[in-house]
Amino acid sequence: MFAVGEALHVASRMRRGPIPLVPVGKRGMTREDWRRSWRPWLRGTAIGFPIGTIPAGGADVATFLSYSAERRLSKRRHEFGRGAIEGVAGPEAANNAAAAGVLVPLLTLGLPTSATAAIIIAAFQSYGIRPGPLLFQNESALVWALIASLYVGNVLLLVLNLPLVRIWVKVLQIPRPYLYAGILTFAALGSYAVNASAVDLLLLLALGVLGWVMRRFGFRSPRRSSG
Repeated sequence: MFAVGEALHVASRMRRGPIPLVPVGKRGMTREDWRRSWRPWLRGTAIGFPIGTIPAGGADVATFLSYSAERRLSKRRHEFGRGAIEGVAGPEAANNAAAAGVLVPLLTLGLPTSATAAIIIAAFQSYGIRPGPLLFQNESALVWALIASLYVGNVLLLVLNLPLVRIWVKVLQIPRPYLYAGILTFAALGSYAVNASAVDLLLLLALGVLGWVMRRFGFRSPRRSSG
């Protein structure tokens, strides 16, 4: 739904040409980067994990809360929106911590609070495994293997992203017609694959158009007055 709305928004503005890119410099962090990042990392983790454990929470909520907190606490507020490293370090730490926190309601209560958790619980059910309070007792090897996979995943992120960061940036240089055509194709495939129904495709298009119309004419949530 968001993909269709965004694609229509870009098409309606008729933007052309490549996206402006900031040149990628050194892949490592300087001493100043480390000094400015370690506090946001800790604060982001402290914000993200509790939010992830709440059934109504999620990585998005934790990310925005962390960004808002870093912006309020930073002595360089003017740099936010222009590449302040605190605005990246904190929200990314919160995002990763929330992703791990999602496992708490999933494993203890059987409540999936994210798309990834829903996939995991569907896999559990396909093998006859019921998440809940007795899961640690009945399937302890599975639970600890799942927890260990979080550490393995972080290592793999470093292995993949650090050497290939220049390649990921190149993705933004794909001509927009090809890029958004691919996005719409995958969005349609994902919607159709749920029930193999053309009705889902029509709903996808209708909701995407609705989202674009609301964005085009400035529909947004009402703001509370500060006075």
